[in-house]
Amino acid sequence: MDIESSSPPGRHETTATAASTAKDSISVRLVEEALLGFVRPDLSAAQLLDEIGLDATCLQDPDGRMDVGDYTRLWLRLARRFDDEFFGMDPHRLRSGSFVFLSRSCIQQPTLEKALVQALSFLGLALENFRGKLIRSQSLAEVVLRERTAEPGRAFCYFTFWMLLHGLACWLVGRRIPLLAVELRCAEPAYTDDYRVMFSDNLRFARPSTRIIFAAEVLDLPIRRSESELRSFLAEAPANILVRYRDTSSLASRIKQHLRSLPAERWPDSETLAQELCMSASTLRRRLAEAAQPYQTIKDALRQEMATEWLADASVSYGEIAERLGFADVSSFYKAFRKWTGINPGHYRNLILAPARG
Repeated sequence: MDIESSSPPGRHETTATAASTAKDSISVRLVEEALLGFVRPDLSAAQLLDEIGLDATCLQDPDGRMDVGDYTRLWLRLARRFDDEFFGMDPHRLRSGSFVFLSRSCIQQPTLEKALVQALSFLGLALENFRGKLIRSQSLAEVVLRERTAEPGRAFCYFTFWMLLHGLACWLVGRRIPLLAVELRCAEPAYTDDYRVMFSDNLRFARPSTRIIFAAEVLDLPIRRSESELRSFLAEAPANILVRYRDTSSLASRIKQHLRSLPAERWPDSETLAQELCMSASTLRRRLAEAAQPYQTIKDALRQEMATEWLADASVSYGEIAERLGFADVSSFYKAFRKWTGINPGHYRNLILAPARG
């Protein structure tokens, strides 16, 4: 991205370990993935971290965390050191300054649809192995990633591509764009927790193609970003696209985890939930209000996540899904799903079960 401050970095800057509980942090396993494309027999991951001025001791704990600020410095310094903003994962380097150029060209577009087409066109020219295509079908949209290689790449490679594209798209329209599903050709890696937080709980691996699926209505949103807003955005990148538009509310996560352990018909009301979380009802309401996460919104979001998971399984009928989610009948489930996503459950199931196009 070539946008890091020009002031000289201090040697061996501190990185977070497992002791860190900061919500804005990245797993050390993803740090290792970021370094993998640049290591070689005479340059280990630890040596590379030392070379770019970051503390290599974080690699000693596979369950450790790196502060997102340090991960940002890692990304930028690797890009500068190797002139590649794509972590050495494509035969063609994504040269330093590419993301700046991409962002500047996208703010010139009138709508998100035009901006995504512009972004995919640029990335298709800059990278050798990846060609992305935006497909709009009624109320759903998908970006399908075509590859030149028969063998699938690493999960980290695909998620980095989606991070750049989805993160920029969210900033362009000033809101998080929910992903209904993320499908990848590769097998599921050992670690996916951060990916699920950043993108979607509905990750599907070993699929025929790599694609993201979302509601088509966001494609019509206007792009109204100024040059000064772009400078501020780039000054904070990539930290802002790593964490800004994701759900980082630990309380909301705790509530969702608790609800997942119960049948939907046994989900507690807010008073009972507060007791189960060992806090007063007023404290619960205040903390959820501060996080802009009302209890009903959390329940709806979880129902949507669970619905999209079951809709991807053709053996689960619409009636079963409605019953599992606590709806009185299929009609009520249909109405709720359309309210949550703007699309029909049948249309979603048809698309998610069909081979990707493009």
